[in-house]
Amino acid sequence: MKKAIILFNLGGPDSLDSVEPFLFNLFNDPAILNLPYFLRFPLAKLISKRRAPTAKKIYQELGGSSPILQLTEEQSKALEIKLNNDDDNSEYKSFIVMRCWHPRAETVINDVKKYNPDEVILMPLYPQYSAATSGSSIKEWKDICKKNNFKAKTSTICCYPTDDNFVLAHKNEIIKKINNLENFKLIFSAHGLPEKNIKNGDPYQWQVEQSVNKIVKSLNINNLDWILSYQSRVGPLKWIGPSTEDVIVENSKLEKHIVLVPIAFVSEHSETLVELDIEYKELADKNGCKNYTRVPALATNENFIKAMSELIIKKEEYNFNNKLYPPKVRCPNNFKKCPCLNYE
Repeated sequence: MKKAIILFNLGGPDSLDSVEPFLFNLFNDPAILNLPYFLRFPLAKLISKRRAPTAKKIYQELGGSSPILQLTEEQSKALEIKLNNDDDNSEYKSFIVMRCWHPRAETVINDVKKYNPDEVILMPLYPQYSAATSGSSIKEWKDICKKNNFKAKTSTICCYPTDDNFVLAHKNEIIKKINNLENFKLIFSAHGLPEKNIKNGDPYQWQVEQSVNKIVKSLNINNLDWILSYQSRVGPLKWIGPSTEDVIVENSKLEKHIVLVPIAFVSEHSETLVELDIEYKELADKNGCKNYTRVPALATNENFIKAMSELIIKKEEYNFNNKLYPPKVRCPNNFKKCPCLNYE
């Protein structure tokens, strides 16, 4: 059986000239700006134009472009090798689809059609589900398939916040950094969302909490000093908290060794390499922090690749479990079977 794996990620500009159109694609997404098209389009144009100069400075820190495509290609290659080594009954080929920059779904679908798979498996590189990330990518792919009359059997892995191998991957990366440290504060930092998104039923915050709780439990460290916080707030809306900036300031003043864990990002990009590594470190230094450590994103961590591989291969073994979502929140895609995780 031939199986095509669609790896979803956000994408990032590949040059300074592409920063503004990348931002436009981001804000023109109805999952980000929930407005009618005739309002959303001009507003996205305005926001992207205003934010482009600041964003360009961020990408200048990265050499003029985002590394996310190259890093996703490395993950894609590692996953494809793992799948073909572990499953003798199927042939796998991995395809990358970025939501806001190239390669886009409308182009990649032509490559998938040429491959002519018996099944397509959608695999977001977002461990925790949000309508603004995984949901938006999944919807776009399905819309493009309908437009192109592509009707291959499709399975979806919407999220995997407490998958055992995903948790183990984080545990191992954290231990490498905190081994022999004293007086440290372990800060799990996730990308924030407006509070209204959560109140409208988005399970993202709840799933992030489940990830962190299980990782902390797996570390099994007595009196571990840790906290979950949220970064990258933009705009005037009230966002979920506490903010990573506030947590860093507070613990820097207490002379804690700051140890940051990117819990919702699996690839290095501007939010980790600039926001966490440069901007937040400067903030920590200004407030008296003497030691600042950042745990890397999972990238091609062996256990993370194993997590995705096993979820893909064993997907039929999992039945939908309502514990994937907090009370009163249904699976947003109405999956009859959900292969996301084996929940406790």
